[in-house]
Amino acid sequence: MASLLDQTALADLADRLVAAARRAGADAADAIAVRSVSLSVDVRDGAVEESQRSEGDDLGLRILVGRKQAVVSTNDLKGDGFDAFAARAVAMARAAPEDRFAGLADPALLARKFPALDLLDPDMPAVGVLEKRAREAEAAGLSVAGVTKSGGASAAAGIGGMVLVTSDGFHGATIGSRHSISMSAIAGSGTGMETDYDFTSTLHAADLESAAQIGRSAGERAVKRLNPRKVATRRVPVVFDSRIAGSLIGHLASSANGSAIARKTSFLREKLGDGIFAQNIDIIDDPLRLRGLRSRPFDAEGVATSARKVVEGGVLKTWLLDSATARELGLETTGHAQRGVSSTPSPGPSNLHLAAGAKSPDELIAEIEDGFYVTSLIGMGVNLVTGDYSRGASGFWIENGKTTYAVSEVTIAGHLLEMFRSLVPANDLTFRYGTNAPSLRVEGLTVAGH
Repeated sequence: MASLLDQTALADLADRLVAAARRAGADAADAIAVRSVSLSVDVRDGAVEESQRSEGDDLGLRILVGRKQAVVSTNDLKGDGFDAFAARAVAMARAAPEDRFAGLADPALLARKFPALDLLDPDMPAVGVLEKRAREAEAAGLSVAGVTKSGGASAAAGIGGMVLVTSDGFHGATIGSRHSISMSAIAGSGTGMETDYDFTSTLHAADLESAAQIGRSAGERAVKRLNPRKVATRRVPVVFDSRIAGSLIGHLASSANGSAIARKTSFLREKLGDGIFAQNIDIIDDPLRLRGLRSRPFDAEGVATSARKVVEGGVLKTWLLDSATARELGLETTGHAQRGVSSTPSPGPSNLHLAAGAKSPDELIAEIEDGFYVTSLIGMGVNLVTGDYSRGASGFWIENGKTTYAVSEVTIAGHLLEMFRSLVPANDLTFRYGTNAPSLRVEGLTVAGH
Protein backbone atom coordinates (compact mmCIF):
# COMPACT_ATOMS: atom_id res chain seq x y z
CA MET A 1 0.00 0.00 0.00
CA ALA A 2 2.83 2.39 0.77
CA SER A 3 4.10 2.12 -2.81
CA LEU A 4 0.65 2.95 -4.12
CA LEU A 5 0.33 6.05 -1.97
CA ASP A 6 3.80 7.26 -2.98
CA GLN A 7 3.31 8.80 -6.42
CA THR A 8 6.95 9.71 -6.96
CA ALA A 9 7.53 6.59 -9.05
CA LEU A 10 4.44 7.32 -11.17
CA ALA A 11 5.63 10.87 -11.79
CA ASP A 12 9.04 9.56 -12.84
CA LEU A 13 7.43 7.18 -15.38
CA ALA A 14 5.36 9.99 -16.91
CA ASP A 15 8.38 12.35 -17.00
CA ARG A 16 10.50 9.74 -18.76
CA LEU A 17 7.79 9.13 -21.36
CA VAL A 18 7.47 12.83 -22.23
CA ALA A 19 11.26 13.23 -22.42
CA ALA A 20 11.52 10.18 -24.70
CA ALA A 21 8.78 11.63 -26.92
CA ARG A 22 10.69 14.87 -27.39
CA ARG A 23 13.88 12.96 -28.20
CA ALA A 24 11.94 10.95 -30.79
CA GLY A 25 10.86 14.12 -32.61
CA ALA A 26 7.44 14.95 -31.14
CA ASP A 27 6.46 18.61 -31.26
CA ALA A 28 4.44 18.15 -28.08
CA ALA A 29 3.35 15.29 -25.84
CA ASP A 30 1.56 14.38 -22.66
CA ALA A 31 1.73 11.23 -20.59
CA ILE A 32 -0.55 9.59 -18.06
CA ALA A 33 0.65 7.06 -15.51
CA VAL A 34 -1.98 5.17 -13.50
CA ARG A 35 -1.60 2.75 -10.61
CA SER A 36 -4.50 0.94 -8.93
CA VAL A 37 -5.30 -1.86 -6.54
CA SER A 38 -8.74 -3.29 -5.78
CA LEU A 39 -10.32 -6.04 -3.70
CA SER A 40 -13.80 -7.51 -4.03
CA VAL A 41 -15.78 -10.33 -2.44
CA ASP A 42 -19.01 -11.81 -3.86
CA VAL A 43 -21.32 -13.85 -1.63
CA ARG A 44 -24.33 -15.95 -2.58
CA ASP A 45 -26.45 -18.14 -0.31
CA GLY A 46 -24.17 -17.51 2.63
CA ALA A 47 -21.00 -18.72 0.89
CA VAL A 48 -18.18 -16.81 -0.76
CA GLU A 49 -18.71 -17.18 -4.51
CA GLU A 50 -15.69 -15.21 -5.64
CA SER A 51 -12.87 -13.18 -4.14
CA GLN A 52 -10.65 -11.06 -6.36
CA ARG A 53 -7.63 -8.85 -6.05
CA SER A 54 -6.26 -6.82 -8.94
CA GLU A 55 -3.28 -4.51 -9.10
CA GLY A 56 -1.63 -2.84 -12.03
CA ASP A 57 0.22 0.03 -13.67
CA ASP A 58 -0.86 1.56 -16.98
CA LEU A 59 0.91 4.16 -19.07
CA GLY A 60 -0.49 6.29 -21.87
CA LEU A 61 1.42 8.60 -24.21
CA ARG A 62 -0.11 11.13 -26.60
CA ILE A 63 2.16 12.42 -29.36
CA LEU A 64 1.61 15.53 -31.45
CA VAL A 65 3.54 16.15 -34.66
CA GLY A 66 2.15 19.36 -36.06
CA ARG A 67 -1.62 18.83 -36.05
CA LYS A 68 -1.30 15.07 -36.27
CA GLN A 69 -1.61 12.95 -33.15
CA ALA A 70 -1.39 9.38 -31.92
CA VAL A 71 -1.99 7.67 -28.59
CA VAL A 72 -0.24 4.53 -27.39
CA SER A 73 -0.48 2.67 -24.10
CA THR A 74 1.32 -0.10 -22.27
CA ASN A 75 1.68 -1.69 -18.86
CA ASP A 76 5.25 -2.89 -19.30
CA LEU A 77 8.21 -0.58 -19.91
CA LYS A 78 11.73 -1.50 -18.84
CA GLY A 79 15.24 -0.33 -19.59
CA ASP A 80 15.46 1.51 -22.89
CA GLY A 81 11.87 0.62 -23.71
CA PHE A 82 10.83 4.25 -23.24
CA ASP A 83 12.69 5.41 -26.34
CA ALA A 84 11.43 2.56 -28.51
CA PHE A 85 7.89 3.10 -27.26
CA ALA A 86 8.01 6.84 -27.97
CA ALA A 87 9.60 6.35 -31.40
CA ARG A 88 6.77 4.01 -32.39
CA ALA A 89 4.22 6.59 -31.23
CA VAL A 90 5.91 9.38 -33.22
CA ALA A 91 5.88 7.19 -36.34
CA MET A 92 2.16 6.54 -35.83
CA ALA A 93 1.47 10.26 -35.45
CA ARG A 94 3.33 11.11 -38.65
CA ALA A 95 1.20 8.57 -40.52
CA ALA A 96 -2.06 9.83 -39.03
CA PRO A 97 -4.44 12.23 -40.82
CA GLU A 98 -4.18 15.87 -39.82
CA ASP A 99 -6.58 17.12 -37.18
CA ARG A 100 -6.49 20.91 -37.20
CA PHE A 101 -8.06 21.07 -33.75
CA ALA A 102 -5.61 18.69 -32.03
CA GLY A 103 -3.12 20.06 -29.53
CA LEU A 104 -2.27 20.50 -25.89
CA ALA A 105 -4.28 22.83 -23.70
CA ASP A 106 -3.54 26.55 -23.56
CA PRO A 107 -0.74 26.88 -20.96
CA ALA A 108 -2.52 29.89 -19.45
CA LEU A 109 -5.42 27.62 -18.44
CA LEU A 110 -3.37 24.92 -16.70
CA ALA A 111 -3.91 24.29 -13.00
CA ARG A 112 -1.37 25.96 -10.72
CA LYS A 113 -3.09 25.21 -7.42
CA PHE A 114 -4.41 21.84 -6.34
CA PRO A 115 -7.12 22.16 -3.68
CA ALA A 116 -7.46 19.34 -1.15
CA LEU A 117 -10.67 17.50 -2.00
CA ASP A 118 -10.46 14.69 0.59
CA LEU A 119 -10.59 11.94 -2.04
CA LEU A 120 -8.49 9.34 -0.21
CA ASP A 121 -9.33 6.94 2.57
CA PRO A 122 -5.90 5.35 3.07
CA ASP A 123 -7.17 2.40 5.12
CA MET A 124 -7.77 -0.47 2.71
CA PRO A 125 -10.03 -3.06 4.35
CA ALA A 126 -8.91 -6.66 4.61
CA VAL A 127 -10.69 -9.37 2.64
CA GLY A 128 -12.34 -10.52 5.86
CA VAL A 129 -13.94 -7.12 6.36
CA LEU A 130 -15.33 -7.12 2.83
CA GLU A 131 -16.66 -10.64 3.28
CA LYS A 132 -18.41 -9.58 6.48
CA ARG A 133 -20.05 -6.62 4.73
CA ALA A 134 -21.29 -8.78 1.88
CA ARG A 135 -22.63 -11.47 4.24
CA GLU A 136 -24.44 -8.86 6.34
CA ALA A 137 -26.07 -7.33 3.28
CA GLU A 138 -27.25 -10.69 2.00
CA ALA A 139 -28.55 -11.83 5.39
CA ALA A 140 -30.51 -8.59 5.82
CA GLY A 141 -32.05 -8.96 2.36
CA LEU A 142 -33.05 -12.57 2.96
CA SER A 143 -34.64 -11.64 6.32
CA VAL A 144 -37.29 -9.49 4.58
CA ALA A 145 -40.65 -11.28 4.49
CA GLY A 146 -41.43 -12.31 0.93
CA VAL A 147 -37.82 -12.57 -0.24
CA THR A 148 -37.22 -16.12 -1.45
CA LYS A 149 -33.74 -16.02 -2.95
CA SER A 150 -30.56 -14.03 -3.02
CA GLY A 151 -29.26 -12.65 -6.27
CA GLY A 152 -25.91 -12.20 -4.56
CA ALA A 153 -24.18 -9.55 -2.48
CA SER A 154 -20.80 -7.97 -2.88
CA ALA A 155 -18.38 -5.61 -1.18
CA ALA A 156 -15.38 -3.98 -2.78
CA ALA A 157 -12.67 -1.42 -2.11
CA GLY A 158 -9.85 0.10 -4.09
CA ILE A 159 -7.30 2.88 -4.37
CA GLY A 160 -6.08 4.48 -7.57
CA GLY A 161 -3.49 7.13 -8.34
CA MET A 162 -2.83 9.09 -11.54
CA VAL A 163 -0.08 11.43 -12.70
CA LEU A 164 -0.35 13.69 -15.76
CA VAL A 165 2.76 15.31 -17.29
CA THR A 166 2.84 17.50 -20.40
CA SER A 167 5.69 18.83 -22.50
CA ASP A 168 4.47 22.34 -21.59
CA GLY A 169 5.68 21.74 -18.06
CA PHE A 170 2.48 20.67 -16.31
CA HIS A 171 2.79 18.13 -13.49
CA GLY A 172 -0.34 17.06 -11.65
CA ALA A 173 -1.29 14.07 -9.52
CA THR A 174 -4.49 12.76 -7.96
CA ILE A 175 -5.20 9.79 -5.75
CA GLY A 176 -8.52 8.49 -4.51
CA SER A 177 -10.27 5.51 -2.97
CA ARG A 178 -13.61 3.80 -3.49
CA HIS A 179 -15.71 1.54 -1.25
CA SER A 180 -18.98 -0.16 -2.15
CA ILE A 181 -21.61 -2.62 -0.95
CA SER A 182 -24.44 -4.06 -3.04
CA MET A 183 -27.15 -6.69 -2.77
CA SER A 184 -29.73 -8.15 -5.19
CA ALA A 185 -32.87 -9.80 -3.81
CA ILE A 186 -35.49 -12.03 -5.45
CA ALA A 187 -39.07 -12.17 -4.18
CA GLY A 188 -41.91 -14.54 -5.06
CA SER A 189 -41.67 -17.84 -6.88
CA GLY A 190 -42.09 -19.44 -10.29
CA THR A 191 -43.25 -17.07 -13.00
CA GLY A 192 -44.22 -14.52 -10.34
CA MET A 193 -40.68 -13.75 -9.22
CA GLU A 194 -39.47 -10.15 -9.08
CA THR A 195 -36.00 -8.81 -8.37
CA ASP A 196 -34.51 -5.53 -7.23
CA TYR A 197 -31.27 -4.25 -5.73
CA ASP A 198 -29.62 -1.53 -3.75
CA PHE A 199 -26.05 -0.36 -3.34
CA THR A 200 -23.86 2.27 -1.74
CA SER A 201 -20.60 3.63 -3.16
CA THR A 202 -18.40 6.26 -1.51
CA LEU A 203 -14.80 7.38 -1.41
CA HIS A 204 -14.49 6.90 2.35
CA ALA A 205 -15.65 3.76 4.14
CA ALA A 206 -17.12 5.89 6.95
CA ASP A 207 -19.62 7.36 4.47
CA LEU A 208 -21.06 4.00 3.36
CA GLU A 209 -24.62 3.15 4.23
CA SER A 210 -24.67 0.09 6.47
CA ALA A 211 -24.59 -3.33 4.85
CA ALA A 212 -27.78 -4.28 6.70
CA GLN A 213 -29.55 -1.17 5.40
CA ILE A 214 -28.55 -1.98 1.81
CA GLY A 215 -29.76 -5.58 2.13
CA ARG A 216 -33.08 -4.62 3.70
CA SER A 217 -33.69 -1.97 1.08
CA ALA A 218 -33.02 -4.45 -1.74
CA GLY A 219 -35.39 -6.99 -0.20
CA GLU A 220 -38.16 -4.47 0.43
CA ARG A 221 -37.89 -3.12 -3.10
CA ALA A 222 -38.18 -6.62 -4.56
CA VAL A 223 -41.23 -7.49 -2.45
CA LYS A 224 -43.02 -4.28 -3.42
CA ARG A 225 -42.70 -5.25 -7.09
CA LEU A 226 -44.69 -8.49 -6.65
CA ASN A 227 -47.95 -9.01 -8.56
CA PRO A 228 -47.50 -6.20 -11.08
CA ARG A 229 -50.41 -5.19 -13.28
CA LYS A 230 -50.70 -3.92 -16.82
CA VAL A 231 -52.17 -0.51 -17.54
CA ALA A 232 -53.97 0.87 -20.56
CA THR A 233 -52.05 3.27 -22.79
CA ARG A 234 -52.59 6.87 -21.76
CA ARG A 235 -50.89 10.25 -21.36
CA VAL A 236 -50.22 11.07 -17.69
CA PRO A 237 -47.82 12.83 -15.32
CA VAL A 238 -44.79 10.69 -14.45
CA VAL A 239 -42.66 10.92 -11.30
CA PHE A 240 -39.10 9.62 -11.54
CA ASP A 241 -37.74 8.19 -8.29
CA SER A 242 -34.52 9.91 -7.20
CA ARG A 243 -32.56 6.71 -7.81
CA ILE A 244 -33.17 6.95 -11.56
CA ALA A 245 -33.98 10.66 -11.99
CA GLY A 246 -30.32 11.45 -12.64
CA SER A 247 -30.64 9.67 -15.98
CA LEU A 248 -32.56 12.67 -17.32
CA ILE A 249 -29.72 14.98 -16.29
CA GLY A 250 -27.31 12.54 -17.91
CA HIS A 251 -29.18 12.97 -21.20
CA LEU A 252 -28.75 16.74 -20.86
CA ALA A 253 -25.01 16.32 -20.26
CA SER A 254 -24.63 14.06 -23.30
CA SER A 255 -26.54 16.53 -25.45
CA ALA A 256 -24.51 19.50 -24.17
CA ASN A 257 -21.24 17.65 -24.78
CA GLY A 258 -18.92 19.62 -27.05
CA SER A 259 -18.24 16.58 -29.22
CA ALA A 260 -21.95 16.18 -30.01
CA ILE A 261 -22.31 19.90 -30.66
CA ALA A 262 -19.30 19.98 -33.00
CA ARG A 263 -20.61 16.93 -34.91
CA LYS A 264 -24.11 18.47 -35.02
CA THR A 265 -25.54 15.33 -33.45
CA SER A 266 -27.36 17.00 -30.54
CA PHE A 267 -30.93 18.27 -30.40
CA LEU A 268 -29.59 21.12 -28.22
CA ARG A 269 -27.08 22.44 -30.76
CA GLU A 270 -29.08 25.65 -31.37
CA LYS A 271 -30.24 26.06 -27.76
CA LEU A 272 -27.27 27.70 -26.01
CA GLY A 273 -28.63 30.74 -24.16
CA ASP A 274 -32.23 29.54 -24.42
CA GLY A 275 -34.57 28.75 -21.56
CA ILE A 276 -35.07 24.99 -21.81
CA PHE A 277 -36.24 24.41 -18.21
CA ALA A 278 -38.52 26.31 -15.84
CA GLN A 279 -36.98 29.44 -14.34
CA ASN A 280 -36.35 27.80 -10.95
CA ILE A 281 -34.09 25.06 -12.35
CA ASP A 282 -30.32 25.08 -11.79
CA ILE A 283 -28.00 22.26 -12.89
CA ILE A 284 -24.49 22.45 -11.49
CA ASP A 285 -21.27 20.68 -12.41
CA ASP A 286 -18.87 20.82 -9.48
CA PRO A 287 -15.53 19.00 -9.86
CA LEU A 288 -14.29 20.52 -6.59
CA ARG A 289 -16.92 19.03 -4.27
CA LEU A 290 -15.33 17.46 -1.21
CA ARG A 291 -15.43 13.65 -1.38
CA GLY A 292 -17.27 13.80 -4.70
CA LEU A 293 -17.21 10.59 -6.71
CA ARG A 294 -15.90 12.46 -9.78
CA SER A 295 -14.02 15.29 -8.08
CA ARG A 296 -10.75 16.43 -9.67
CA PRO A 297 -8.57 19.54 -9.28
CA PHE A 298 -7.59 19.42 -12.96
CA ASP A 299 -8.95 17.71 -16.06
CA ALA A 300 -7.27 15.19 -18.35
CA GLU A 301 -5.37 17.98 -20.12
CA GLY A 302 -4.18 19.64 -16.91
CA VAL A 303 -6.71 22.50 -17.16
CA ALA A 304 -7.85 23.91 -13.82
CA THR A 305 -11.40 22.89 -12.95
CA SER A 306 -14.11 25.00 -11.36
CA ALA A 307 -17.76 24.71 -10.45
CA ARG A 308 -20.15 26.09 -13.04
CA LYS A 309 -23.86 26.16 -13.74
CA VAL A 310 -24.67 24.28 -16.91
CA VAL A 311 -28.26 25.48 -16.52
CA GLU A 312 -29.04 28.62 -14.52
CA GLY A 313 -32.55 29.89 -14.00
CA GLY A 314 -33.70 27.40 -16.63
CA VAL A 315 -31.27 28.77 -19.24
CA LEU A 316 -28.65 26.55 -20.91
CA LYS A 317 -25.43 28.43 -20.15
CA THR A 318 -22.56 26.33 -21.45
CA TRP A 319 -21.36 23.31 -23.36
CA LEU A 320 -19.01 20.80 -21.76
CA LEU A 321 -15.73 21.29 -23.61
CA ASP A 322 -12.19 20.02 -23.87
CA SER A 323 -9.52 21.89 -25.80
CA ALA A 324 -10.15 20.27 -29.19
CA THR A 325 -13.93 20.74 -29.21
CA ALA A 326 -13.49 24.28 -27.88
CA ARG A 327 -11.16 25.13 -30.80
CA GLU A 328 -13.62 23.63 -33.26
CA LEU A 329 -16.46 25.71 -31.84
CA GLY A 330 -14.42 28.89 -31.44
CA LEU A 331 -14.71 28.79 -27.65
CA GLU A 332 -12.50 28.16 -24.61
CA THR A 333 -12.26 24.80 -22.87
CA THR A 334 -14.42 24.46 -19.76
CA GLY A 335 -12.01 22.03 -18.11
CA HIS A 336 -14.11 18.95 -18.84
CA ALA A 337 -11.52 16.81 -20.65
CA GLN A 338 -11.56 13.13 -19.72
CA ARG A 339 -9.21 10.45 -20.95
CA GLY A 340 -8.06 6.89 -20.49
CA VAL A 341 -4.49 5.80 -21.10
CA SER A 342 -5.32 4.63 -24.63
CA SER A 343 -7.58 7.46 -25.81
CA THR A 344 -7.41 11.12 -26.77
CA PRO A 345 -9.16 13.62 -24.49
CA SER A 346 -12.91 14.09 -24.86
CA PRO A 347 -15.35 16.14 -22.78
CA GLY A 348 -17.56 14.78 -20.03
CA PRO A 349 -19.18 15.91 -16.76
CA SER A 350 -17.77 15.66 -13.26
CA ASN A 351 -20.11 15.84 -10.24
CA LEU A 352 -23.32 16.91 -11.96
CA HIS A 353 -26.54 17.58 -10.10
CA LEU A 354 -29.92 19.26 -10.42
CA ALA A 355 -30.68 21.50 -7.44
CA ALA A 356 -33.46 20.40 -5.10
CA GLY A 357 -36.93 21.88 -5.20
CA ALA A 358 -39.26 22.85 -2.37
CA LYS A 359 -41.82 20.01 -2.27
CA SER A 360 -41.36 16.49 -0.96
CA PRO A 361 -41.84 13.51 -3.29
CA ASP A 362 -45.10 12.73 -1.49
CA GLU A 363 -46.32 16.27 -2.18
CA LEU A 364 -45.50 15.92 -5.88
CA ILE A 365 -47.41 12.64 -5.98
CA ALA A 366 -50.33 14.04 -3.96
CA GLU A 367 -51.10 16.50 -6.77
CA ILE A 368 -51.60 13.67 -9.31
CA GLU A 369 -54.99 11.98 -9.76
CA ASP A 370 -53.80 9.47 -12.36
CA GLY A 371 -50.09 8.92 -13.05
CA PHE A 372 -47.04 6.73 -12.90
CA TYR A 373 -44.25 6.59 -10.31
CA VAL A 374 -41.18 5.11 -12.05
CA THR A 375 -38.59 3.26 -9.99
CA SER A 376 -36.74 1.35 -12.72
CA LEU A 377 -35.79 2.02 -16.35
CA ILE A 378 -34.56 -0.41 -18.98
CA GLY A 379 -33.38 -0.06 -22.55
CA MET A 380 -31.60 2.78 -24.30
CA GLY A 381 -34.34 4.21 -26.50
CA VAL A 382 -33.18 7.84 -26.31
CA ASN A 383 -32.28 9.62 -29.56
CA LEU A 384 -30.05 12.56 -28.64
CA VAL A 385 -30.03 13.79 -32.24
CA THR A 386 -33.79 14.39 -32.26
CA GLY A 387 -34.55 14.43 -28.52
CA ASP A 388 -37.08 11.61 -28.79
CA TYR A 389 -37.36 9.64 -25.55
CA SER A 390 -38.69 6.10 -25.13
CA ARG A 391 -37.70 3.64 -22.41
CA GLY A 392 -39.07 0.55 -20.75
CA ALA A 393 -40.18 1.24 -17.18
CA SER A 394 -41.61 -0.30 -14.05
CA GLY A 395 -42.85 1.20 -10.82
CA PHE A 396 -46.20 1.96 -9.19
CA TRP A 397 -49.43 3.48 -10.42
CA ILE A 398 -50.61 6.71 -8.82
CA GLU A 399 -54.31 7.06 -8.04
CA ASN A 400 -55.82 10.04 -6.21
CA GLY A 401 -52.47 11.27 -4.96
CA LYS A 402 -51.10 7.95 -3.67
CA THR A 403 -49.00 5.11 -5.08
CA THR A 404 -51.02 1.90 -5.35
CA TYR A 405 -50.23 -1.30 -7.26
CA ALA A 406 -46.99 -2.32 -8.98
CA VAL A 407 -46.71 -1.83 -12.75
CA SER A 408 -44.25 -3.46 -15.14
CA GLU A 409 -43.64 -4.05 -18.84
CA VAL A 410 -44.68 -0.58 -19.99
CA THR A 411 -42.92 2.06 -22.05
CA ILE A 412 -42.77 5.76 -21.28
CA ALA A 413 -42.30 8.13 -24.21
CA GLY A 414 -42.01 11.83 -24.91
CA HIS A 415 -39.56 14.46 -26.14
CA LEU A 416 -36.69 15.63 -23.95
CA LEU A 417 -37.28 19.34 -24.57
CA GLU A 418 -40.91 19.02 -23.49
CA MET A 419 -39.86 16.91 -20.52
CA PHE A 420 -37.25 19.47 -19.47
CA ARG A 421 -39.72 22.37 -19.70
CA SER A 422 -42.31 20.66 -17.45
CA LEU A 423 -39.84 19.16 -14.98
CA VAL A 424 -40.51 19.84 -11.27
CA PRO A 425 -37.86 18.74 -8.71
CA ALA A 426 -38.59 17.43 -5.23
CA ASN A 427 -36.52 18.22 -2.13
CA ASP A 428 -34.90 14.79 -1.68
CA LEU A 429 -31.55 15.40 -3.40
CA THR A 430 -28.74 13.18 -2.15
CA PHE A 431 -25.26 12.73 -3.58
CA ARG A 432 -25.04 8.97 -4.19
CA TYR A 433 -23.77 8.91 -7.78
CA GLY A 434 -21.66 10.90 -10.19
CA THR A 435 -24.84 12.46 -11.62
CA ASN A 436 -27.56 13.21 -9.08
CA ALA A 437 -31.09 14.59 -9.06
CA PRO A 438 -33.98 14.64 -6.61
CA SER A 439 -37.23 12.91 -7.51
CA LEU A 440 -38.67 14.63 -10.59
CA ARG A 441 -42.21 15.08 -11.87
CA VAL A 442 -42.67 15.39 -15.64
CA GLU A 443 -46.01 16.23 -17.19
CA GLY A 444 -47.76 14.49 -20.06
CA LEU A 445 -45.64 11.46 -20.94
CA THR A 446 -47.23 8.64 -22.89
CA VAL A 447 -47.35 5.40 -20.93
CA ALA A 448 -47.73 2.60 -23.47
CA GLY A 449 -49.33 -0.47 -21.94
CA HIS A 450 -52.12 -2.53 -23.48
